[in-house]
Amino acid sequence: MSEHQFSGGLIRKLWPTEINKFRDHLLRLDNTSRRMRFAHAVSDKFVSDYAERMNEQGSIVYAFIEDGEVRAVAELKKLGDTWGQEAEAAFSVETDYQDRGVGSELMSRVIRAARNRGVLHLYMSCLSQNQKMQRIAKKHEADLHFEYGEVIGDIVPLDSNYFSIMSEVVEDRVGYLMCVLDVSRKRLQKAA
Repeated sequence: MSEHQFSGGLIRKLWPTEINKFRDHLLRLDNTSRRMRFAHAVSDKFVSDYAERMNEQGSIVYAFIEDGEVRAVAELKKLGDTWGQEAEAAFSVETDYQDRGVGSELMSRVIRAARNRGVLHLYMSCLSQNQKMQRIAKKHEADLHFEYGEVIGDIVPLDSNYFSIMSEVVEDRVGYLMCVLDVSRKRLQKAA
């Protein structure tokens, strides 16, 4: 279930109305985590602009949420205008939430989403010094190779089946309900 309790938080998809949560998470990344995520130093404006384009890019974003705040995300991005045989995965985890298994769990969700969209090759790239991301990729049987100071991983998802599709559908329904409840809670707090 996408609302799986995970070390005091939960993992679910972010919905188009939650761009601000995505942006706030990216802005909270320390300089090292930001550089690991974007492969170079980036400004707050760059991060804000990137987050605003989340829906335009057709990305699917899974988040680890604790106390209403996004603390880690995994993005599944199509390469091109439609879902095809190749896609890209990108990850970011705030420092206090690293080394807790969150990134690995997010990777599992991204692989399943890619599988359900017919993706045959899921690529992830990271700086060669990003050992944490490389360990996660290896855990999920990625074929890793080095190119110009970066590590490129290729994961070949299994074919989708009834169970993989239904598990994503059920998680999406529960995740959407949690999003609606969170919005309602915030409105009640503002009204009080």
